[in-house]
Amino acid sequence: MSEELFDAHLTPLGWRQVDNLRKHVYEFGINKKIELVIVSPLLRTMQTAVGVFGGEGYTDGINAPPLMVENAGKSNHPAISSLHSPPFIAVELCREHLGVHPCDRRRSISEYRSIFPAIDFSLIESDEDILWRADIREKDEEVAARGQKFLKWLWTRKEKEIAVVSHSGFLYHTLSAFGNDCYPSVKSEICTK
Repeated sequence: MSEELFDAHLTPLGWRQVDNLRKHVYEFGINKKIELVIVSPLLRTMQTAVGVFGGEGYTDGINAPPLMVENAGKSNHPAISSLHSPPFIAVELCREHLGVHPCDRRRSISEYRSIFPAIDFSLIESDEDILWRADIREKDEEVAARGQKFLKWLWTRKEKEIAVVSHSGFLYHTLSAFGNDCYPSVKSEICTK
């Protein structure tokens, strides 16, 4: 695996997909209902989360830190305001498979704080990525167990309308653990993998 893919950022296609999802979220008024955004602390998920649920383009003179600074992760994307946005919390439990793949290794939290000033990183215990290992890939069953732990934690939140921005592999293994007990559309999506 190439180190060039370390903590991969969104591509121009990814940003177009984010823009399309944002339009959908705003068209159906979902943005007005969301009380909290939970995000995996990887560059691509944080870019997605702030792109979909963040404020408009950042303008000078606003007395609030931006959700994302200009050109975050070499994105060539303008800054994104935190104005009129729900709170954002980064949570390690909803990360993609851990280990081996450099794209799934995160940067230091101190670096992220400078790129995403308005995201709350207080639940992350270590500045450096101590969960990712170059020689061991997390087993599917371990991802599912971590997903169950994440869902149990999520149920403790006081907010009722929560957006979770995570990864397909994490979500697949987490939801597959429910088997036939999933909502029909979720079960259908899992069965297509």
